[in-house]
Amino acid sequence: MGSSLLSLTIFFPFLFAIPLLFFNREKASLSKFYALAISLLVFVMAASLLMNFDPSQGIQFRHVALEAWLGEETDVKYVVGLDGLSVLLFAFSALVFPLVILGTWTSVQKNVNEHLFFLLVLETCILGIFSALDLFLYYIFWEAMLIPMYFLIGIWGGANRAFAATKFFVYMLTASLIMLVGIIYIGIRGADLNGGIFTTDYQKLLQLNLPFSIQAILFWLFAISFLAKAPLFPLHTWLPEVYAESPVSAVVTGVLLKMATYALIRFNVGLFPQASAYFSTLIVVLSIISIIYGAAIAFAQKEMRRVLAYSSISHLGFLTLGIFAFTEEAMQGAILQMVNHGLSTGLLFMLVGFLYERRQSDRLSDYGGLKKVMPLGAMFFTIAMLSSVGLPGLNGFVGEFLILIGAFKSPILQNGTYAVLGAIGVILSAVYMLPMFQKIFLGELKSDENRRVSELNLRESVVAVVFVILIVWIGVAPSSFLKLSEKSTASVIEKVQQKSSLTSK
Repeated sequence: MGSSLLSLTIFFPFLFAIPLLFFNREKASLSKFYALAISLLVFVMAASLLMNFDPSQGIQFRHVALEAWLGEETDVKYVVGLDGLSVLLFAFSALVFPLVILGTWTSVQKNVNEHLFFLLVLETCILGIFSALDLFLYYIFWEAMLIPMYFLIGIWGGANRAFAATKFFVYMLTASLIMLVGIIYIGIRGADLNGGIFTTDYQKLLQLNLPFSIQAILFWLFAISFLAKAPLFPLHTWLPEVYAESPVSAVVTGVLLKMATYALIRFNVGLFPQASAYFSTLIVVLSIISIIYGAAIAFAQKEMRRVLAYSSISHLGFLTLGIFAFTEEAMQGAILQMVNHGLSTGLLFMLVGFLYERRQSDRLSDYGGLKKVMPLGAMFFTIAMLSSVGLPGLNGFVGEFLILIGAFKSPILQNGTYAVLGAIGVILSAVYMLPMFQKIFLGELKSDENRRVSELNLRESVVAVVFVILIVWIGVAPSSFLKLSEKSTASVIEKVQQKSSLTSK
């Protein structure tokens, strides 16, 4: 039943998105309530899987179908499942979508049915990515995700939406085709373990013992695709454009970017542990550059969304630092921080969207003194900001603390300098976040437009409250989340440390 529920959860949004195309366009409210109900049902199903997940076991809710998908001569099939690396991200993704639908309830005015349709299709793609256990199936979900994202940005984005959508699509498609080459090659090598039959079954490919030279090539074929999506310096240039133009930035922040960091653990580290250990220092150096560079550029921005875009580049550098430090603390912190960043920056993007809806401006210079007219909004923004800068007692602190501790004691990096440089990024986050808060909410009301800004309504407050509850919950009781990935993380780290002894740097 659990396996059937997993597949139902994945495809439920897509199947029930189709009727939206036939709804009466003049009754947009009906379409919105329908899409909200579908997304809430998906979250209930995902939450049920989460509550029935046993952290002491491996992959659970496994569902296999289409075993002769590409013919009897290949072992390519539909197989999905959840383990400690994916179950929390799967449930979090299901939570984000109803919040996004509520958050954009009034901001999307044109082609509402199509907007909701593409949003639900995107949800199916993302849930499939976090649960796919066949590399070909994973690639199908990964590529399919580009279609709804292209239309969501290109139709409902800002003034430069066409450029942003095209840049995103070209970046992602190019990187994905590089990964496809790696999938084909590893499938051919997997035939050695599968009776001479080409296989993309992830669990079978884990048994491959590839020579280091082959691992090194495959590592980069996969890593380029994932690091471009993450995005890590210097493959980050698409992100500010998408953040500035996308009407669903909270989805991009909360889920889309985490697909790449999750994939780095699942595929790069899982399939190529020896190469992952060998190239760890290079990835960590790029991570430190991303942390400091993103923070510095964020400080110089004059628009709210671009501040948050470059701050995300900085924060995502912590994720790759945590992954490639290869200690249990660091990787546990990275997995938790995937959710943390989605909560803090996702809430900030929601609140910025609410402000834009009221003032039709993204420029910081147009704001000032808004705490006098929207104190509730100022309070929620303060919590999200403090979470983003890593205040103890909130979720951001837990993830970053674990990452830095793990990086400092990493036997593979063998140098605490990386942790020290990473800690500078934590300090810099306050340097750009506090001024943004001050420019928006403190000081005097500069214009009549600001005086007419209304307080958050009930719908917007509900969205913010859900984010805040999780921000505080993780900050106060992180063990209830960390225990989900503890066994899976330990298994990954043990495998990498065993293989790393075979290769000297």
